[in-house]
Amino acid sequence: MGGGYDLELFTKTPDYDLLCSICHGVMRCPVMISCGHIFCRNCIMQWLKRRCTCPCCRTKVRGKPYVLMHKLKRKINRLDVKCPNEQHGCPVHFALVHCQEHAEYCAFGAVPCSNEGCPAEVLRKDMYDHSHNCRYWRQNCHMGCETLLDSETRQTHNCYQELKEDYARQLHKLQQKAQRMETICSQISRQLQMMNEPAQPAADTGETI
Repeated sequence: MGGGYDLELFTKTPDYDLLCSICHGVMRCPVMISCGHIFCRNCIMQWLKRRCTCPCCRTKVRGKPYVLMHKLKRKINRLDVKCPNEQHGCPVHFALVHCQEHAEYCAFGAVPCSNEGCPAEVLRKDMYDHSHNCRYWRQNCHMGCETLLDSETRQTHNCYQELKEDYARQLHKLQQKAQRMETICSQISRQLQMMNEPAQPAADTGETI
């Protein structure tokens, strides 16, 4: 993540000494270089890839590139900020350190629709209503028939009728199977009967040898 925090994020104008002179935002992960000037870590690292002098005093940077300013970072993290979703209606203020945590559950955050194929992004608080009225909604009937429903068939779906028709289809298949089995059994019975009948003696022709 590059650059400092946008000044518009804060409820009050931050002190000037908290601003990075490279990006002009509130310093994100502040570090001090050898001359004593402080910048965002990513800002100064990008700067030093092109130049080896301080952006403020032009003094050559020597030794270790920077030192982390932990105390200053804690001070910045305590600053009061607005929710990034304020423009969507979120009224909450909190310490900067809690910004990411809040963003993960903010009701006014924009999130993609959970229905496969839907390109829409909606506010988290509106997701339930959107997903159930979305034309990409698909779900198996939870009443037992497991029919795949969409936003149109959901309103007209009659689970009892679906189950009744499915039962009728299964019953018809079983009846057909039973008839075939009955035919086969009848054929086998006739064959066994023929095998058990005694052989008839040959007819006498009256001829002598």
